[in-house]
Parts: sequence; C-alpha cells; structure tokens
Amino acid sequence: MLLRHLYQIVLLSLSVVLSPITASAEAIVGQPAPSFSGATAEGGNIELSTLKDKTVVLEWTNHECPYVKKHYESGNIPSLHKEAANQDIIWLQIISSAPGTQGFVDGKTALQLNADRNAKPAKVILDADGKIGRSYEAQTTPHIFIINPQGILVYKGGIDSIATNKKEDIAKAENYVKIALSELAGGKAITKSSTKPYGCSIKYAS
Repeated sequence: MLLRHLYQIVLLSLSVVLSPITASAEAIVGQPAPSFSGATAEGGNIELSTLKDKTVVLEWTNHECPYVKKHYESGNIPSLHKEAANQDIIWLQIISSAPGTQGFVDGKTALQLNADRNAKPAKVILDADGKIGRSYEAQTTPHIFIINPQGILVYKGGIDSIATNKKEDIAKAENYVKIALSELAGGKAITKSSTKPYGCSIKYAS
C-alpha cells in the first residue's frame, strides 16, 4: 500500500515538472518554429508541418488598425504577397482578434477584404482563440515571422524601420521583410533577424 502511494506521488510530481515543457513552445530565432494547425478563411485547415521545404511567412493582421491600413492602402504588403508567390514562398495572413474586438472577421469577410485591397496571401488563418498568436508571442499588427525551408525561425519583428502609420514613410524605410527574404533566397545569413514590431496591439481573447 505504501509503495503504491509513493508511486502515485512520483507520477504526480513528474506530471507537474514535465507538463510546462511539453505544452510550451517559444518563437526563438535560430530554433524550430512552433508547430500549429489552424482553420482557414476558405473553410479548410492548414498545418505548418505540411509546408516543409518551403519558406513560410506569417503576417499578423487587423484590417481596422491604422498601421495595417498604411501598408495595405499603399500597396506595400500586397506587393510583398505578389513577390512571395512568384518565389514560391507561402505567405500566411493570420487574424488573432477575438470575437467582438477590433479586427475580428469571419472567413467570408476576410477573403472579401483581401479582394478589395488586391491582397493575395497564400492562405488566411482564423485564430480567434489566439492559440497560434500566443504560441509565437505575436504582439502587434502587423507582426512578421519568417520560417526557412528547414522549419527554422529566421526572422521575427516589424515590417520596416519607420514606426508610424504614415504612408509617405514607406519609401524612406528599410523594409526588413523584403531584405530578409532576399538574403534567405540568396543563401546568406539574415542581417537583421530580430527587430522591434510596431502597430496596434493584438486583441486576444481574455
């Protein structure tokens, strides 16, 4: 009886110690990107594990955010979508706004918004419960993460170097994402692999 009791205590202790390790995953540059599975605006499902051997870009967005509007209304992000598609890069747009908060939309609306803005990401992921966003510690819209074909996170941060919502600043800014993708395609180390994101805070579910 005593041995059984001790055995149960050991099992409980192990579960307490091990559960945080198995349940958590951090988005650390140079380490494997956190795996995820998410519902798409088109009605399907997508898993990061199915995108092996591809460069993947994750873009957190909120169509009502002035900083997002800056990059969409100017054509900056739609242009990056097009360039990515031409290079066989998988660009995933992610919406982590919770129901009832700024930026929350259903799949049909998300697709219509992209059509209206001439934006063409490979897929739109609806992350209303915020699980994917939190696993990457995504903070703002926009917030960009780049994963190389080996599944390693190679960039995380802002889209460019001028943290304003003014369209006229885009031409003067250093486009971190464009530069990182170019360096990655050329087999070079990414010069600035981690930068400070700027934009509206993501409206996660509480």
